[in-house]
Amino acid sequence: MTKHNPYNFLPLQPTGRNETNTANTYAPEDMIKIYEQQFLIQVPEEELTEFLPALKAFYDIDNHTLDVSAIIFDAIADSAIIYNHKIKVGDYQILGELIEEAIEYDEDNKSDESAESEEIQAYTLECQRTFFINDVEIPYHFNLFIYGDGYSTLTKKETVLEKMYWFVRGRFEEDLLDDTEDNDSLESINAQLASLGIREMDLTTVDEIISYVEGSIIDDPMVDKLNKLLDDAE
Repeated sequence: MTKHNPYNFLPLQPTGRNETNTANTYAPEDMIKIYEQQFLIQVPEEELTEFLPALKAFYDIDNHTLDVSAIIFDAIADSAIIYNHKIKVGDYQILGELIEEAIEYDEDNKSDESAESEEIQAYTLECQRTFFINDVEIPYHFNLFIYGDGYSTLTKKETVLEKMYWFVRGRFEEDLLDDTEDNDSLESINAQLASLGIREMDLTTVDEIISYVEGSIIDDPMVDKLNKLLDDAE
């Protein structure tokens, strides 16, 4: 007998029943899918109160199962849920070679002796990190500026994810940036997301996603690769 499935829930095979025989049990990877569907399935506003009971009925689970699915997601999932969007970090790419840069010292602020003896090695490097929003692949290009023990990044403005970055930065640094009028509007960004099959975002969602992106563009494997490139350049 076919189960009633008004929201196109994923068909998943239970592994059995819980100890009290009140709910189905599922494999951890399927628990993650159940958790994600709570946020990623688009539901008309007038049906929001019906959605969760329908999900629990379809999988024959209870509130405790949903709580456990959230714990499993946080523990082992390779993605994050930000409001109604799933975002996942993909691979990085080094798109060019290290370019050595000359740092000019401020003659008015440098000391008589230290400025001549101190040299900070600086390099720029063109990079890309791939992200997935609701399983749609979106590249994120940036130039990496490495100086001494520190670094900074300069994001391009080509893909919709890059435009989201400049939209967020322009809102918070409007007085510091001269070209904020060139940034895409939220309406324009949502139109570009829609063309990729990604549901629209509000201001808070865009802010949170860009915060996640900025915290994820450089990871430990990329740092190891950068260190090797720097060692080879010295």
